[in-house]
Amino acid sequence: MISIDLNADLGEGMGSDNALLEIVSSASIACGGHAGDADTMRSVLTACRDKGIRAGAHPGYADRQRFGRFRLVMPMSELLEQIRSQLVLIRAIAAEVGVPVSYVKLHGALANQSSEELALAVGIFATIQGMDPKMAVLGFDNSQQVRAAKAVGVPLIREAYADRAYTSQGMLVPRSEAGAVIEDVDAVVERCLRLAKHGEIVAMDGTIIRSAARSICLHGDTAGAVDMAREVRSALEGEGIAIAPAEPEFELNSNGNPT
Repeated sequence: MISIDLNADLGEGMGSDNALLEIVSSASIACGGHAGDADTMRSVLTACRDKGIRAGAHPGYADRQRFGRFRLVMPMSELLEQIRSQLVLIRAIAAEVGVPVSYVKLHGALANQSSEELALAVGIFATIQGMDPKMAVLGFDNSQQVRAAKAVGVPLIREAYADRAYTSQGMLVPRSEAGAVIEDVDAVVERCLRLAKHGEIVAMDGTIIRSAARSICLHGDTAGAVDMAREVRSALEGEGIAIAPAEPEFELNSNGNPT
């Protein structure tokens, strides 16, 4: 049976966490950078444990005022320390709650920047690997994040976006441009079905992009997010596609070991 993972970014103060946790199979939890605090992390982690939802960390630039959606200029060491601190906090709370943090997904501007800049992605993923070699990264497919994950040797889950427009090069259209966020439910459902069944995404200009992504992001802050997520899940299941966490992939070296 074909399966697909539905993930949502939670703990960001949108008020839709509980409803989305009834729909998705993975939760990327804000861990104090762009949003979230110990209380919100504990709440979402506890719900993940109780509902059997895979939990992941969602770190980003420590810039709450702009929700982590603007690129910041800082020394690499400072950025890596921000990420490390966010992961230390959420993993400590997860240990208290009794649920594993299975993956890391970068947020906002940091996610977009690391999708374009290989050296940045390598530095971040190497930091994650140094904290926990078994920790997977939920990486934007066809981007430098995928190349970095392979280079560093971290487990990789490839991701695509349900409600964001793509450029012909396979990157996300900047949110500052018209049409960057897709709010038409039928269009989002059609995209998810095409990706799950055929491994294709249609860019804004009509270009067909091949994608091996097996996890689809449903943003919690998109207009009508809960209803949209519900329609997506219903349509996928209606086509016989199971909703379940995607297994990480590994690149193996000549000795048969993960690289």
